Amino acid sequence: MTGRAFTKVCSGLTLLVAACGGGNSGVDGGAGAASGSSAGGVAGSGAGAPSGGAGGASGAGAVSSGGTGASAGGGAGGTSGSGGTSGSGGTAGGGATSSCLAGSLLADLGEDHVLIGASMNDTVAASAPFDLRYQYLAGGIFDGAAPCADCSSGCQAGGTSCANAGPGCSWWGCWQFDQDPPGAFARQFFDGAASNGQIPMLTYYQILQASGAGEGAAEVGAAADAALMGRYLADWKFLLEQVGTRSVLLHIEPDFWGFAQQVGADPHQIPAAVASAHPDCSGHENSIAGLGTCMIAMVRANAPNAKVGLHASGWGTSMDVLLNSNASFDVPAEAVKLADFLAACGASDGDFIVVDPSDRDAAWYESQGQDRWWDETNASLPNFDQAFVWASALAERLNLPVLWWQVPVGNMSLSNQSQAWRDNRVDYFFGNMDQLAASHGFAVAFGAGDGNQTTPSTDGGNLVQKVQTYSSAGGQSPCP
Repeated sequence: MTGRAFTKVCSGLTLLVAACGGGNSGVDGGAGAASGSSAGGVAGSGAGAPSGGAGGASGAGAVSSGGTGASAGGGAGGTSGSGGTSGSGGTAGGGATSSCLAGSLLADLGEDHVLIGASMNDTVAASAPFDLRYQYLAGGIFDGAAPCADCSSGCQAGGTSCANAGPGCSWWGCWQFDQDPPGAFARQFFDGAASNGQIPMLTYYQILQASGAGEGAAEVGAAADAALMGRYLADWKFLLEQVGTRSVLLHIEPDFWGFAQQVGADPHQIPAAVASAHPDCSGHENSIAGLGTCMIAMVRANAPNAKVGLHASGWGTSMDVLLNSNASFDVPAEAVKLADFLAACGASDGDFIVVDPSDRDAAWYESQGQDRWWDETNASLPNFDQAFVWASALAERLNLPVLWWQVPVGNMSLSNQSQAWRDNRVDYFFGNMDQLAASHGFAVAFGAGDGNQTTPSTDGGNLVQKVQTYSSAGGQSPCP
């Protein structure tokens, strides 16, 4: 099972790998060029990158309602009751930790409660006490061997000029007024989030667009191209230089690691140009494993106050655990397989792990003939208990807290039309924050995975109201 084909929606037009509006002046979920009076690119609404794969095979697995806390595969398990509601306990796995994994990270961030964030526009960001705000960096990179020195002259991405006089280029470094130096978009995003008391978070989703390869095995194969990866790693370092000493959350390549695991179970054996592509990676092997370890090491060297995490796709093991409907399937054991692959890619050297429940609202999928609902009563599978058991086992195997990202924004009051689709995840998460915290969740970030999905601006005010109520109540302790 793999992720779905990637499209990005800009200004109502569906484009392949296009730059979309976003940032401080853009609409919810923008993944590309800045919009607004000083924008140098294309305005639009698309969030872009889908995460989450295709559905699990019929009859291929899960725990029963409530799950188990038991470990499989040598010590990934949970302590009794972790990750579930009443009746969800189990035996502890050998070697697994039962400590509060989220507490120390939140303390480092100056926080004492589970964080709530979103991909959103300025109006929504200022309307409620959100703890974090995330933004995609996607679309492609500069055409030369090094980042451009000037957006207005001599800078191209994908053969398109980054000057304002043109249509706008896809490289995030010039998603702003072309007289501003490259990287201003990111710096303005950091400062804008901070001015609202929000931790800025970036989702770096560039290999697919930069390579021009197809989604899946083709993009993983493209990582073996030394010229491409030299530019890619130079772009990553340029981003880290914009971060500098700021406190920022960095999320590396959703979907990519899942596709890599489907190429081969051992990331050390999957070729990638790493040491051969960039001098900062000289001590790392030329493999997918080396790519992850080097990217995290570059964060430590260039952005010392940033926190970083790889992405864990629930379908990466070729079994979509989060859509599983077989009560006999060993969910913790499947989490161990995923965790071990990611650990080999350097995930344990990071600060957190990112997971996502779905890339689209459930009712949108229903309109496409697919059932992606989770049972909020936890009486049948797939359900929320199963998802939290899986996340808990993943976290304990990696010894990292979990960030739930791009959680669909829909709610049950909506009319099931473009940007107003029903989903039950917002209301369930806010109604069961203790369960999320018990499964080592330190943050939840809501957002649309596609320009047709519900956003915090189109959900009838439900997310903003939930955040206001959550904050007024003091938030959820990370160690319930």
